[in-house]
Amino acid sequence: MAIFSNQANLTYNGGSVDSNVVFGEVIEVLSVTKTAIEDAYRVGDTVTYVVTLQNTGSTALSSLTVTDDLGGYLFGADTVYPLTYNDGSASLFVNGQVQPAPTVQAGPPLVISGITVPAGGNAVLVYQATATEYANPAADGSIVNTVTVTGNGIGTPLTATETVAAATLPDLTISKAISPSQVVDNERITYTFTVQNYGTQAVVTTDNAVITDTFDPILTDITVTYEGAPWTQGVQYNYSEATGLFTTNVGQITLPAATVSQDPATGRYIVTPSTVILTVTGTI
Repeated sequence: MAIFSNQANLTYNGGSVDSNVVFGEVIEVLSVTKTAIEDAYRVGDTVTYVVTLQNTGSTALSSLTVTDDLGGYLFGADTVYPLTYNDGSASLFVNGQVQPAPTVQAGPPLVISGITVPAGGNAVLVYQATATEYANPAADGSIVNTVTVTGNGIGTPLTATETVAAATLPDLTISKAISPSQVVDNERITYTFTVQNYGTQAVVTTDNAVITDTFDPILTDITVTYEGAPWTQGVQYNYSEATGLFTTNVGQITLPAATVSQDPATGRYIVTPSTVILTVTGTI
């Protein structure tokens, strides 16, 4: 809805006079909303967007185009995009009925064209995009992107914006190594467990992180270290020489949050995980 005003002027020999000011109102019959199904993202995650066009007028609106800026923002002299459209993911529904796939230009920006919204009806676009390395993964990061609707019967382009926050959760990986890899009976070997946190939230004792392994062949006379410090059986871990089952006790595995930086040359975000190392040494 937009208010406009207008005033006339009359000139004649020896004079000039203005009319009164008249006011009018343009009532938009088309509205647009945009919603993300997911409420948070990590880099590489898929985000599903729903764009709804509602026509309250008595005439169908045809040949409409929806343009999504895919969250593009300036970095130096370039525009970088925290989202990339997932090819083939766009679906169109009119009054709840599925339609043939719309015409899509992946961009960026993403352009979806040839949309018709019936009188008193609605059209719903559903499509997916992937969070790229230009999406800020830090705890205060977000992807803000806007759709713009243009076409027949639309005076001023319509816009709708959606914001999706970066996920603030631990994101753990674990790898295991053995040294030496070739042994004979009664020799000692060391298993090294490397745990990394790629998430922007620290792993604390109440997160209940636990490492469990069943050693086969069974180890005897084991020693355990965590970040180079010795651990004690029954305090930080438990181990059975009868079954080979090794388990760290709840709350013993903790890690800081990962650190996030942005490459000053490319604008890509870099996640550097925090790391802890657990070693178990025993006799075969």
